[in-house]
Amino acid sequence: MKIKRIDHVGVIVNDLSAAKEFFLDFGLEMLGEGEVEGKWVERIIGLSDVRETVVMLGMPDSQVTLELVKFHTPTDEKGIQQSFANTLGIRHIAFAVEDIESVVANLQNKGTELFGEIQNYENAYKLCYVRGPEGIILELAEKIG
Repeated sequence: MKIKRIDHVGVIVNDLSAAKEFFLDFGLEMLGEGEVEGKWVERIIGLSDVRETVVMLGMPDSQVTLELVKFHTPTDEKGIQQSFANTLGIRHIAFAVEDIESVVANLQNKGTELFGEIQNYENAYKLCYVRGPEGIILELAEKIG
């Protein structure tokens, strides 16, 4: 057995257009969008009466994709639960970036929240966390040198 790579990361959202716009503004590229429903997907994910819209986004020069999913049915009764960096479970997606200050400024101009501040980690990386729509947390990392 051999694991080849991470294929994609799936993010479930309520406001698909806001999440899509956020990641397109961030620099991802649109790969496709479509409706998904039927017994085959219900058997894969273990839910009934599934109808969803899926948006696939890619990073330039990368095989890894980001899948945004809006479930029309069934819906999550609890809604969006605000999480913090220490909330248990999968919490953030990390992106390697160039010119982190410029990336953060661009995101803040569009309403993205910076958790704290950009920090220099042992002169190896500049790091920060930002929160986008629907509570999506991104870690941004710029390699120094």
